[in-house]
Amino acid sequence: MTTFTIAPDFKAALTAKPRLRKAAYGDGYTQRVADGINYNPESWSLTFSARTTSERDAILAFFVARGGTESFTWTSPSGVTGVFVCEEWGYTPDNTATHTVTATFTQVYDL
Repeated sequence: MTTFTIAPDFKAALTAKPRLRKAAYGDGYTQRVADGINYNPESWSLTFSARTTSERDAILAFFVARGGTESFTWTSPSGVTGVFVCEEWGYTPDNTATHTVTATFTQVYDL
């Protein structure tokens, strides 16, 4: 399995949305339970600012080569190494010499 090693900007944002099963009862009561053992995957919004054209191309080539389907290992800013996919990315030219790449890494539990 491939490892993504390019460091993002310091301000990476973690989003958590646990998968839950819910049952609604009368009088407004609800019951919630975790959906499986891996119910809380991490999702990271990453920015790679002020990158040269060659750095931008290397980052984008990594994402394009996996096409949002192939997973890779990555160590999050919190220091946890896991398996992730990148299904969404883009870039913005800052000027003629630098670019900003954005991506979202979502933790997966592949077999």
